[in-house]
Amino acid sequence: MAYDVIELTQNLIKCPSVTPKDEGALVYLAEQLEALGFECTRVDFGEGADHVPNLFARIGDKSPHICYAGHTDVVPTGDVNLWDYEPFSAHIEDGILYGRGASDMKGSVAAFVASVSSYLENNPIKGSISLLITGDEEGPAINGTVKVLKWMEENGHIPDVAIVGEPTNPDYLGQEIKIGRRGSLNGVLTVLGKQGHVAYQHLADNPLPKLVKILDALSDHIFDEGSEFFPPTNLEITSIDVGNEADNVIANSGHAKFNIRFNDNWSNETLSKKIHEIVKLCGFDYDLKLSPSAESFITKPAAWSDVMCKAVKDITGVTPELTTNGGTSDARFIVNYCPVIEFGGINATIHQINENANVQDLKDLSKIFERVLELHFK
Repeated sequence: MAYDVIELTQNLIKCPSVTPKDEGALVYLAEQLEALGFECTRVDFGEGADHVPNLFARIGDKSPHICYAGHTDVVPTGDVNLWDYEPFSAHIEDGILYGRGASDMKGSVAAFVASVSSYLENNPIKGSISLLITGDEEGPAINGTVKVLKWMEENGHIPDVAIVGEPTNPDYLGQEIKIGRRGSLNGVLTVLGKQGHVAYQHLADNPLPKLVKILDALSDHIFDEGSEFFPPTNLEITSIDVGNEADNVIANSGHAKFNIRFNDNWSNETLSKKIHEIVKLCGFDYDLKLSPSAESFITKPAAWSDVMCKAVKDITGVTPELTTNGGTSDARFIVNYCPVIEFGGINATIHQINENANVQDLKDLSKIFERVLELHFK
């Protein structure tokens, strides 16, 4: 029996699984998959407050093996009084399904499960289909996908190809497929001075002009012109903090935070060296702490992305653009094991008050995933 994607999405949303809590989401998902013939395994990691629930489910035992990766954890709702409808009520109004996780990404998880149910109703299993669903994507991502992948490798479950169901489309379904993501590097810059009275500036050492000059050098630096699949590397200053509440005091120190999203011209190591080089040339004493968040990665256009593009066009009539923009995702872990692409719903309302998904888009997304299975196992 084929599942209804809207019913699945609503039931998942009704589980208030704010990361890292599960609140029954993976239990419900496993029940639906087991009814389809999947063998489901809970692969939890961490203890106490760090405990993260994860689910691996597989049907079939041979190649070709396609894996769908996603998450059922969601970000906090924010002020519930600002929502038009209770965040976990999964309310539908005028063809729009409201709820935390509707777009990011319970709707996509439901769409894939619905697509599998429809595919299996009409086709014998010719290879393997699996799902890697974590409860740790919106959190620190330490006890989720990265550890489940190691478990999969140890137990002979590494797929031939993978889809991550993150919402990839800015405006309409079929607009973009992610074939990679930029790397991310965070920085905290501190410049020390000497506190003093503004009227006796010769007795003080103002760190702020120095901080501004360093930030200006970083902000103006052109790291590269981009590459074949990536836009230019970009640095954004995210915070400047002095902690000075007085108008007549020169601060003792100034602090700034920045983030760099970088392409495949760089690694965290080479980019860190470049940042230190730029700051050092300014000639001031400084303290700089750099924290790598993710490396850039790419699954170059080939047979797997061709399958996804054809499936999207067959259902929507749209030829998707292959992009690498946006934030990081768990695809950064999966690319170390097999070719991975990302495709899901609309990302316009993710993490926002009144997060929502168009009901028809969810139905079409399920059809796209089913078409992917048809083409992959053809």
